[in-house]
Amino acid sequence: MTPRLGLVLGALRADQQADRVVPPSGFTAQLTSFTAGAMAFLAVFALALSLASGRLAERWEATLKDTATIRISASDDQIAVQTAAVLAVLETTPGIASARALSMDEQRALLAPWFGPDLPLDALPLPQLIELTETPLGDLDTEGLRLRLAAEAPGAVLDDHTRWREPLVRAADRLRLLGLASIVLILGAMAAMITLATQAALAANAQVIEVLRLVGAQDSYIARAFVRRFSLRALIGAAAGTSLGLLAVTLLPGVEPAGAFLTGLGFQGVTWLWPLMIPPLSAVVAFGATRAATLHALGRLS
Repeated sequence: MTPRLGLVLGALRADQQADRVVPPSGFTAQLTSFTAGAMAFLAVFALALSLASGRLAERWEATLKDTATIRISASDDQIAVQTAAVLAVLETTPGIASARALSMDEQRALLAPWFGPDLPLDALPLPQLIELTETPLGDLDTEGLRLRLAAEAPGAVLDDHTRWREPLVRAADRLRLLGLASIVLILGAMAAMITLATQAALAANAQVIEVLRLVGAQDSYIARAFVRRFSLRALIGAAAGTSLGLLAVTLLPGVEPAGAFLTGLGFQGVTWLWPLMIPPLSAVVAFGATRAATLHALGRLS
């Protein structure tokens, strides 16, 4: 057990005498519970966004890393000849594991999400697409392959997906960092609101605090009362907010190929355990914020 966790657990122990220092209900109680619940609710979605972005980056990286596409644009009487020439070049090119020309139905399936399933491909001058897969060693010489294609099939253009993969993966990584930064800002906002609630409670109980000091109560005893009450309020409120957030996440659509990111915002497998850390983390934040605010305020009241 870490020293900070031990302090938090010690602060949460019941002390009926010390609890009388802090009012059990009222504006500060409602503010603390509501703030913790609302911030925990938002933290669940920020965490879901961060994890979904990480999965998206990994999926894009794995899908596009070892694949490439060759696009052949030629007249109707040359398209079959150049397709055969490109396939012959690919068979003798080191670093290529497999290559195949996509059928018209496969190309229609690729365009369906953008133009609909009833796209009249026969009336459109679509290029022939050839899908190739690189070997795991990644020893394909793309520049050399481009030169060979230019000589054997002038209408063939190699796309190794580099210009698509890197920006997509970079954008997904930045979304993941944005989600993590949002969680940090949420916890900071929670600490600020709990600090304000603590200061309001201290101001409302200034006379009680003076009486306690007159009868010999130490500032640590008084601070412990505020720390325990506000930490418990934050823990309970965050637990309620996290529960509502998880419920809302479960109501989101499942992962679908046509919209993997927008429909995949959620948790998978063991990542469902991560949101369970939000309530205790909120209690730790409330502990630190309340303790700092209380000791500072008691020092000014001395």
